[in-house]
Amino acid sequence: MPERRTARQQRQDDGDEPTTRESSAWYDCHAHTRFSDGSAMESMIDAAVAAGCDGIGLADHCLLAGDAHGRRDRFDLVETYEQRRERIDGLREGYEIDVFDAVEFNYVPGTESQIDSFLSDAAFEYAIGSVHFVDGCDITSAATVATRSRDERRATVDAYYDAVVQLIESELFDVVGHVDLPERLEPLRGLTTDAHYRAVADALATSSTVPELNAGRARRGLGRLHPNPDALELFTDRDIAFVLGTDGHTPREVRDRVEVLRAFVRDRPSLDLALPPIGSRS
Repeated sequence: MPERRTARQQRQDDGDEPTTRESSAWYDCHAHTRFSDGSAMESMIDAAVAAGCDGIGLADHCLLAGDAHGRRDRFDLVETYEQRRERIDGLREGYEIDVFDAVEFNYVPGTESQIDSFLSDAAFEYAIGSVHFVDGCDITSAATVATRSRDERRATVDAYYDAVVQLIESELFDVVGHVDLPERLEPLRGLTTDAHYRAVADALATSSTVPELNAGRARRGLGRLHPNPDALELFTDRDIAFVLGTDGHTPREVRDRVEVLRAFVRDRPSLDLALPPIGSRS
């Protein structure tokens, strides 16, 4: 994959000053359509326009292999991404904002060669890698962990962050999604430690992969962004840049969560933002 350029690096190359960072702040790099579990494509793009975004990344869920939780049965972008690409290409001329043909890919340790082959063939404009399954659990469903003992839940959280570090070190993805996903689940909340965040930040510091500021539970459930803002200094101290993602599944979520991200970024003027990362598709 080409080297990713942060806004800071781009300004240095172009001889420009903070205007590049300001424009990059309004890209929603993570939204879903009906090609996975989101809403009509046009309505999601319209919502990004209404929210004042300069672009939106349509990053539908994609699972390469079957799983014990049935998500592969519901998310078939492996078979439908070309159909979706035709739809995106057909819509682009009607909008003044950028519309990216992206993907949120489910990372499973040990399947790197298969992932590499698929992503090379599919040639999305960029790929978000996310860990959803680990230690026999679906990290999006409290029911899969609720009956485990506290020690077992700690082990699950440890396994999750081990997988996130492997995802980053694989260099298969442009972005790593919602890096502290276990915080969404009440049975796992609070089991993420500074050591977990530090391991993720250390991996990112030597990788071309960038993390996202994910607003997927900022107004319900968790009530904050991913990663936990209390841990943000561990990333910024390492000069790690972020992309912004609403993780929106409906137009309202896009509009509301862009507002949350705007306020968060506005209050942190030194936060380095990456330009929307473009992968191998020309």
